[in-house]
Amino acid sequence: MRYLLCWLASLLPLAAMSAETAAQDHPIAIVIHGGAGTISRKDMPPQLEAEYRATLKQALEAGYAVLKRGGASLDAVQAAIRVMEDSPLFNAGKGAVFDHAGKNELDASLMDGATLKAGAVAAVQHIKNPIDLARLVMDKTPHVLLVGEGAEEFAKAQGMPLMPASYFYTQRRWDELQQALKDEGGKAGSREIHPGISGRHYGTVGAVALDRQGRLAAGTSTGGLTNKYYGRVGDSPIIGAGTYADDRSCGASGTGTGEYFIRLGLTKAVCDLMLYKGLNVAQAADQLVMHDLVQLGGMDTGGVIAMDRDGHIAMPFNTEGMYRGYIDTAGKEAVFIYMDE
Repeated sequence: MRYLLCWLASLLPLAAMSAETAAQDHPIAIVIHGGAGTISRKDMPPQLEAEYRATLKQALEAGYAVLKRGGASLDAVQAAIRVMEDSPLFNAGKGAVFDHAGKNELDASLMDGATLKAGAVAAVQHIKNPIDLARLVMDKTPHVLLVGEGAEEFAKAQGMPLMPASYFYTQRRWDELQQALKDEGGKAGSREIHPGISGRHYGTVGAVALDRQGRLAAGTSTGGLTNKYYGRVGDSPIIGAGTYADDRSCGASGTGTGEYFIRLGLTKAVCDLMLYKGLNVAQAADQLVMHDLVQLGGMDTGGVIAMDRDGHIAMPFNTEGMYRGYIDTAGKEAVFIYMDE
């Protein structure tokens, strides 16, 4: 009997090692978006299209490289979003839009599906990579959301340098503000909020990743809406509206008119439909974006990316196009812009 117990005891470390190895062999995947809106081939110069596709590919591969070497999904989401924040092509970080006061106000959030921990920042004006500051809020404070000057004071305390306003300036975004002011008669209040007005574009960026431990994470970053009221905050830094992740169901990140996403609690609703109604990720995402969102605010209000714990991906949108891409569990990489791709 003593020998049997010794033999069984010797197997326990092996069993633990096997379980750990199995957990570390979970399929990996990543999906990203760079905004939805009125995006058509006829209005897209070939060189600009090539730049968008190349940057989406760069963001995907930055996140996937983290996953491939066994890194955490949170780190992969950060890496992918950071690439898009650094690009003037997207409405996040360097390419952020201007509010009515002519300022760039940035929002971002990040969520861990394994622990349901989250961090977010809103209305910051001098943070190069808001997604990094959102991560610090999650890791270094007992809070979820810090805003404005308080968030920037926290950033300085953490050793994060503050950028001058000139860093975020791009002529393209400034011209968009001037056109919006003209369209709105000089008043604040973004035209993107009003259904039926053409030319809308949401350049919000986001990512969802699944790592070798089977952990999901999601993140979103944005400059908001052109000509928005000074101090307006949209869905991107709101956990459950623009970003959500839960290992029991899915991770999701949205892009569109934030007011509608907030009122629907859209990203959490996608996960909840899976968890409590038994829908798959494609069915749940489609229900929210193609039905609920449309009924609440009309067509042309945005899209979402979502991924479940097995790496199944959904990317529905109700606009003409959405910058998006993925590297799936088979290692297949794809980048898309238009509706018919």
